[in-house]
Amino acid sequence: MVDSKAIETAAGALRAAYGGAFIAPLRDSVGSNDPAVAYAIQEHNTKHWISEGRRLVGRKIGATSVAVQTMLGLDQPDYGMLFADMAFSDGEEIPVARVQQPKVEGEIAFAIGEDLDSDQLNIADIIGAIDYAVAAIEIVGSRIDKWDIKILDTIADNASAGLYVLGSQPRRLSEFDPILCGMVIERNGEPISTGAGIACLGNPLTATLWLAKKMVEVGRPLKKGDLVMSGALGPLAPIAAGDSVELKISGIGSVRAHF
Repeated sequence: MVDSKAIETAAGALRAAYGGAFIAPLRDSVGSNDPAVAYAIQEHNTKHWISEGRRLVGRKIGATSVAVQTMLGLDQPDYGMLFADMAFSDGEEIPVARVQQPKVEGEIAFAIGEDLDSDQLNIADIIGAIDYAVAAIEIVGSRIDKWDIKILDTIADNASAGLYVLGSQPRRLSEFDPILCGMVIERNGEPISTGAGIACLGNPLTATLWLAKKMVEVGRPLKKGDLVMSGALGPLAPIAAGDSVELKISGIGSVRAHF
């Protein structure tokens, strides 16, 4: 067991790293790699940030590929919190210093149109609850030095969340195939990542169902108006100041970010 003081200390170290030096892996200082401990650290910071006035607007799903789960030592995805101040608009210039050790990945973001608070959710509930989908760039970051992460490190660090950029072409689920839609990310005009919906837990809707059930389980159910970043459709790629990135997803549209 890890005591509350160790959880509070780890949470504080992560918050400090947003504006200071990166930190060593928490799994060493905390002395655990237990996901329950990691989520306790994440929840401590979530409550801290909400108490300071940050607005919780959604969730992100991470580790939706078998390869990433194997690397981290997971047997399921993980989740993190999305706050309003993490959002950027399509084509908006992004200060690269806002994210620590930034990398980008292409995702489908779903806008939730009704509460998902039942303890017996199924895929039909997810399909019925989604108002629309947009192409979205997630800019992940790590407060852990050199991305030296395992389960506890990434989950505690809000699932390595950074910023996100939403496309401006909303689509109904009936307008595209969430499993077979192809994805490409270009950096300065050159492809750096390709993939498809099937890479995201076999189906981004399946990933969203997993998240919705998990959120009911932990007492933070998805509500009408929430945003879900449903998980990467392909490999992530590093970016730097001066880069321009464009994500294209077939049937959904495109979104751009300038760093």
